[in-house]
Amino acid sequence: MIPKRHFLQTAACAAATLIAPRAFAIGNPSYPSRSVKWVVPYAPGGATDVLSRLICQRLSERLGQTFVVENKPGAGSNIGTQAVISSAPDGYTLLLTSTANAINASFDPALPYDFAKGIAPVAGVARIPLVLVVNNDLPVKSVADFIAYAKANPGKMSIASSGIGTSLHLSGELFKSMAGVQFTHVPYRGSAPGLTDVMSGQIQGMFDNVTSSFELVRAGKLRALGITRERSDILPDVPPIADTLPGYETSSFYGVGAPYDTPREIVDLLNREVDSALSDAEIKARIAELGAIPLHGNAGEFGSMLAAETDRWRKVVELSGIKKE
Repeated sequence: MIPKRHFLQTAACAAATLIAPRAFAIGNPSYPSRSVKWVVPYAPGGATDVLSRLICQRLSERLGQTFVVENKPGAGSNIGTQAVISSAPDGYTLLLTSTANAINASFDPALPYDFAKGIAPVAGVARIPLVLVVNNDLPVKSVADFIAYAKANPGKMSIASSGIGTSLHLSGELFKSMAGVQFTHVPYRGSAPGLTDVMSGQIQGMFDNVTSSFELVRAGKLRALGITRERSDILPDVPPIADTLPGYETSSFYGVGAPYDTPREIVDLLNREVDSALSDAEIKARIAELGAIPLHGNAGEFGSMLAAETDRWRKVVELSGIKKE
């Protein structure tokens, strides 16, 4: 017979031996033990790359492994997003989430994935307001002037965007509905060619991220009429559109996501490190230079924000009556 105390000690040791490997895998105290891929579902360049490389450099320094930005553009961010959703939930493939994910959830009826069920929210990065810019020769100086001019010239104005179903496009559709005006939407492949045609006068105006247009405004090449959120530090003289259209508000946002079943310990670690990076003086200054606003908070708060943004854009999509064909 085995003494009871010896039996209990032996059983406890055996249980610990069986449980320990699984606990190690779940806790994953060695993460990251190799390079981490940060997928940006857009072409290189622009705010998405700048923000991603800023954060990845900080994560590489803090966590001792390289965080590599990989651009996977196409299909309105769907190619890159689906690639991450299909990846192993081990923390080694991350996604730069954005407004496009919130919009596509209701805009694209043939979406090959369920974003809410496929991606675990990790951390917010930044929010970027949009600005309504117009050609300098257009005889308007304010949002109120723009609305009056549009009403006096129904169907004669054209507004550019970076593509159908983008936040730039839908910001214009929301404006049309709330202001009771009509103008023709002209989609481009990106905001740069749209801005070029606004400057030349071929197009009268455009809703664009302040990141890509504020320097043109400062240089006097475009006239800014209104900001889609609160007043921006990089365009301090441009009032919120909501001052003229109460309740009007849109913006672009960026954050980090991981495949849905990524262990909570890894999600929380990444959240703490990203949130810490956003408080770094150098990174804060660079984000401010882009006209962006840091998004602090834990993973749960970012998840709530994603849900709220998805609901917000669903309503705008329904209001516009536009669906992807």
